[in-house]
Amino acid sequence: MLDPRLYREDVDTIRKGLDRRGAKIDLDAMVNIDIEKRKINLTLDQLKSERNIATEQIARMKRDGQDAQSAIEKTRSLGDEIKAQQEKFDELEKRFRDLALLVPNLPHASVPDGKTSADNVVRRVWGDKFAGPKPKHHLDFSRELGLHDFERGAKIAGSGFPIYVGLGARLERALINFFLDEHITHNGFTEIQPPVLVNQAAMIGTGQLPKFAEDMYTIGEDGLYLVPTAEVPVTNMHSGEVLDAAALPIAYAAYTTCFRREAGSWGKETRGFQRLHQFDKVEMVMFSDPAKSYQAHEKLVGYAEGLLQKLGLHYRVLELCTGDMGFGAAKCYDLEVFAPAEERWLEVSSVSNFEDFQARRANIRTKIEGKAQFVHTLNGSGLATPRVLVALLESNQTPEGGFRIPECLRPYMGGLEEIRPKKK
Repeated sequence: MLDPRLYREDVDTIRKGLDRRGAKIDLDAMVNIDIEKRKINLTLDQLKSERNIATEQIARMKRDGQDAQSAIEKTRSLGDEIKAQQEKFDELEKRFRDLALLVPNLPHASVPDGKTSADNVVRRVWGDKFAGPKPKHHLDFSRELGLHDFERGAKIAGSGFPIYVGLGARLERALINFFLDEHITHNGFTEIQPPVLVNQAAMIGTGQLPKFAEDMYTIGEDGLYLVPTAEVPVTNMHSGEVLDAAALPIAYAAYTTCFRREAGSWGKETRGFQRLHQFDKVEMVMFSDPAKSYQAHEKLVGYAEGLLQKLGLHYRVLELCTGDMGFGAAKCYDLEVFAPAEERWLEVSSVSNFEDFQARRANIRTKIEGKAQFVHTLNGSGLATPRVLVALLESNQTPEGGFRIPECLRPYMGGLEEIRPKKK
């Protein structure tokens, strides 16, 4: 959520930021609501002042033995008017907040301008392009090795819910444990195991609601939501709190299964692991001193890159343009791995600096040099497993039809170096 003062003191800054994003928001309606709120607030102040004077008059008249009935009637009338005006104010306040929750964050000045993903900027590329004959598609290869079962997953839950089988399940678990251990042991994160169900306030706090309601899995009778990412519960751990400035930055790493309806993905590639409704992800979440959040942002990107380098995957880092950034981000980098059978880049991590956008929604503050202010929140996938698996399965095929396990994962696979095809 943006600073409410901007709507009355610097609406042009909002307008320019939204224009850079290509976002269509009726700012004039919001400004007019804010003006009306302030008018009513002045009226309320005046009415309350009059009621206080009348109340003092009643007390004085009673002390002097005078008839105070007319003054009592006046206070009642004023009370009724105050109640009516307060109801108007509360209704306007709700309307303004409902609209404000749909306004995206403003892009940082350094974010490149653009309209679509074609305008994103490649900042760096790591690793060598795949050499050799074109490998098998990860879905066909996985089926040959008996690692996953999409058909039975669809039978019990529908498409987009894979079953991990045997060494496939162990490989998935190896990735999760490798990611967590790297973050905890080497990158200084505190591990969190959060709930995978959250309430509406938590979803609003990180910006999933109300904007993306159609993408969420809900448990209506309980008013709960299945988490689309660990970002939601972990960020909201500190909602309504004042964080110790000396403890910043606070860095958490959390693994959860994630659930997304992907209601907006109609027509997109959905074969295999491309677009799942249930998937595993390790999330990095950080709470930062506002003055240091952009240095923290670069560090988070580096942590995600370190994982891909140890896995030996060819990847690139994109700086997203204004038109392709997520709703809440002020600046965002995407990390994409190359899948040689797909012959395309696949996103495996988005690392965003939200500045104080989420902190305002969730009311997360700190006090720096005696001044209360909102912290900056950052997060990024560190990493999501599905597309990492795609790239691994398509990049590590042996001439004999097996899968060569990256060295960093072998301790989690009992020392196994290769998964070989089942004998017929």
